[in-house]
Amino acid sequence: MSQVVAAARKAGIRVFYAMHHRYRPGDYETWKYIAPIQKAAWLRKAFEYGTWGGEIRREFEPQPGEIVAQEHWGSSGFANTDLDLQLKRHGIHQLIVIGLIAHTCVEATVRYAAELGYEVTVVKDATASYSDEEMHASLDINIPNYASAIVTTTEIVDSISSL
Repeated sequence: MSQVVAAARKAGIRVFYAMHHRYRPGDYETWKYIAPIQKAAWLRKAFEYGTWGGEIRREFEPQPGEIVAQEHWGSSGFANTDLDLQLKRHGIHQLIVIGLIAHTCVEATVRYAAELGYEVTVVKDATASYSDEEMHASLDINIPNYASAIVTTTEIVDSISSL
């Protein structure tokens, strides 16, 4: 992931962040309906704000001019966020998607992007899941239905570097 981000920055390609909501006490206690993924986030205090798990690693910290969309509460970086608006306002229609987790957030974001008309490239070795089975389901079965291309880090870095 760091190689892809570094190559994009070097080439002047704008970097966007679609981060998962960072747990804070009180987030879910009054909800009448909690999806299983949100219940798990509540129980595990996923990405808890102010903790190591809720911070962006130093090498990925947003740089000036990079866009951090509103945090998403489910899986898609688009649902109930301003990511689509931010991309459109910046005239972007081609996306390179990296990140975690392949079978949830990456897959949901790629699906939603395709529904919105974006051309999506997924960097298969710049994402991960909890198991080989989940990676296979995402990268070999589901994501090919929505992504225009599924490439390696080497392929995308070479492509970006030639711009």
